[in-house]
Amino acid sequence: MKVILNADVKYLGEEGDVKDVARGYARNYLYPRNLALPYNDRTVAYFESRKEEIEAKKALKRQEAASLKEKLTNLKIKLNMPAGSNGKLFGAVTNQTIADYLLSQGYEIERKRIEVPGLTIKNTGKYTVTVRLYEAAFAEIEVEVAPQDAPEAEKAEKDAE
Repeated sequence: MKVILNADVKYLGEEGDVKDVARGYARNYLYPRNLALPYNDRTVAYFESRKEEIEAKKALKRQEAASLKEKLTNLKIKLNMPAGSNGKLFGAVTNQTIADYLLSQGYEIERKRIEVPGLTIKNTGKYTVTVRLYEAAFAEIEVEVAPQDAPEAEKAEKDAE
């Protein structure tokens, strides 16, 4: 069943997009919440009249994504995680860990938009994490994973000498 989205719908599309969805999804979820309208001549004409407004909203989102990309590419994340002497982490760094850190820094990014190499990081070292922003915009963030007790271990080595 064809519908025109009346608002941005997560995992489906943006306002003004024409999508083919299941009848039950449209009838039970999209229509009651006013998220979509049936695809017919009247609704097509309505959205054609609002086309400039919708494009202006999309341009604003692209601009926000570009500024966020610039901020994120300059960001360097250092995470201190519990690790063994061989550099293997006792846990793992996941996209949720990165999302929590970014939230503490004031960036609200969904964890599903964060792509960690190999899904998880299980060793100390430097990694590059990709964040999907709006449309084709991506930001790459440098993440350094260090052992949590590194300063104490260095101090113990100096005392031993």
